[in-house]
Amino acid sequence: MNAEAFFEFSGYHLSLAIVGIIVILARWLPRLVSSREPAAAPLMILFGAFAVLAIPDLPTPPDPRHAPLVWEVMAEITVIVALFAAGMRVDSLGPASKWGPTLRLLLFAMPLTVILIAILGVILGGLTAGGAVLLAAVLAPTDPVLAADVQIAPPHEGGEHPVRFALTTEAALNDGLAFPFVYLGLLIIAQGLMPGEWGLRWLLEAVIWRIGVGAIMGWTGGWLLGQIIFNWPRETRLADTGSGVIAIAGVFLCYGSTELVEGYGFIAVTAMGLSLRRIETEHDYHRHLHDFSESIEHALTALLLIALGGVLPVLTTNLGWHHIALAVLLILCLRPLAGWLSLSGSEMANSDRTLVAVYGVRGIGSIYYLAYASGHAQFANLPDLWVITALTILLSTILHGFSVGWAMKRIGR
Repeated sequence: MNAEAFFEFSGYHLSLAIVGIIVILARWLPRLVSSREPAAAPLMILFGAFAVLAIPDLPTPPDPRHAPLVWEVMAEITVIVALFAAGMRVDSLGPASKWGPTLRLLLFAMPLTVILIAILGVILGGLTAGGAVLLAAVLAPTDPVLAADVQIAPPHEGGEHPVRFALTTEAALNDGLAFPFVYLGLLIIAQGLMPGEWGLRWLLEAVIWRIGVGAIMGWTGGWLLGQIIFNWPRETRLADTGSGVIAIAGVFLCYGSTELVEGYGFIAVTAMGLSLRRIETEHDYHRHLHDFSESIEHALTALLLIALGGVLPVLTTNLGWHHIALAVLLILCLRPLAGWLSLSGSEMANSDRTLVAVYGVRGIGSIYYLAYASGHAQFANLPDLWVITALTILLSTILHGFSVGWAMKRIGR
């Protein structure tokens, strides 16, 4: 080996070093000006974009428009781990009335958001009907990954304020409930806007069957995993080991098996977290499982956000005013309006209704859905959808990330 080969410069190793620097800076710099939890997510995206623009020949992440699979897999794993952790956060399921705002957000706010985005996608974005519906499905659900600062506390900490409970359970459940709209968009792209030909099958398969199977598989899987952890065998139970890797094993088993029987795995892992949390509710092992899952979630999220920043200059090459308008309208108008209307007549105070309506964070779930759609259909609007989605995530992380400390301080834990 000659001296030149020995000291060969590696772009891969440079990328690893840059990722490490970005994560540290994104977590550390905000602490210089605020004692609140730092808004690291937008900084990771912006620093990732800056690194690609400032460092010549730096290896860049694959373009999601042409290589969506790696984005789909990374986002999928991140979301399912986050959904399980969100389910584990819920200390108490009762009383039933506490789920009222959540149901309103899921059954009214999200469908209304889908309709509004689809209409504006056609009018402002010039999208086809299928592309507009797909964009709406991608951007309608709130995100369980980047919304940690508005969620309820981890197991055993209590503090399940109605605002936090509504935002947590909405984010935990609406990722799975957005999938029927994704399939709807793909159907329209493939077969046209002719619901008479595919509408009934879509309703029976994509809505009723997949949601029902996901819920049953998840709740059953959580109960079985709980018995293995806490009761089988009682004398040498897994809970006494303190190992958190069983959480990821259970999540993968539940998600994979649910998808094999054509159910929604996102719903299943949320139900699994809720079900598992009901067994030996006071045992400290629940906190171990939650914290282990959350650590993995944070690591994967950091990589995805930096990668999103890395491809942002490429995605925005043909950036237009209509892309910006759609992203701004969704974050500042459509979601707040849909959220506010959905909670009309509820027992929430107006200030709490406003917080729930405004803090519908967009993030990793949108990346997954769009990457999934990119791998299952070819359509003319694909570049536009990636631009709008990336801008929406960036705008959401900036506005929500830098204001969440102030907003949540108003309600406390």
